[in-house]
Amino acid sequence: MIIVANQPVQLFPSEWSAFEWYWLQQLQNRPIRYVYQSMDHLHFEWNLRESLVDAAEGLNRSGVSFASFEDSRCNPAFWNRNAQGGFELRPDVTPADGIRDIWRNGRLYAFECATATVIVLYGGVLGSIREDAFNSLFRNLLLFDWHYDSDLRLTEKNGKETALPGDVLYFKNPDVSPKTPEWQGENTIMLRENWYYGHGIGIASGPEIIQTLNQFRFPGSRTSAYLMDMVIYPDFLYLSRYAKNASNGNPDASTPVLPGQMYVRVGGSRYLRT
Repeated sequence: MIIVANQPVQLFPSEWSAFEWYWLQQLQNRPIRYVYQSMDHLHFEWNLRESLVDAAEGLNRSGVSFASFEDSRCNPAFWNRNAQGGFELRPDVTPADGIRDIWRNGRLYAFECATATVIVLYGGVLGSIREDAFNSLFRNLLLFDWHYDSDLRLTEKNGKETALPGDVLYFKNPDVSPKTPEWQGENTIMLRENWYYGHGIGIASGPEIIQTLNQFRFPGSRTSAYLMDMVIYPDFLYLSRYAKNASNGNPDASTPVLPGQMYVRVGGSRYLRT
């Protein structure tokens, strides 16, 4: 059930894309309460979720390659590769242009799956908020592993069965062979029911991802890879004040952290490692 401003709402298909309408119908028919502060909040979240799915599918088609940090590469016209294999935005390039170039010139880029996931998050947000706001929020971008700008306000909760399109989920391979440590797991973006994008694997079902990871266990292992219960997503309400059609909203607006959720924070910066 969808609740907006403390009230159930009636929705009309003419106001939504086909993607949004399909998923909103799924939410309306579930016993779980999906709570939104306003219709603008509801519209923005599902616009961003669709943008995240589009970004993941587009990255899969872009020609980017999988590589370890040691072998990573980027377009030097937009990014400087540092000694750790991360990409630092050139000072003469805007964040929006730097992110867009990854889709436009994908064959010039190679990185591992955690970096790919953060890139999808930035690409999805870029498709949903004003470009000037994106450039202001995400100055001095660094693309490296699970480093990300705090203005994404990534939130973590348990409950893989509640995951929705655009959410980040992780498939763990606990018995990974020491010869292939890069296959210790797969960061993924959920696209639809039981279908995911994972850089290095591509678009695949959950069982297909597990089957792939199981090929990289140490000999004799009987422990299968599995989908972890962790679900990660950006703070939709906070980002909604930068929506392309938004007026200046409450600068302190933020999605409440509910029981079982936490903002992902290590020290004074935001960082995730699975």
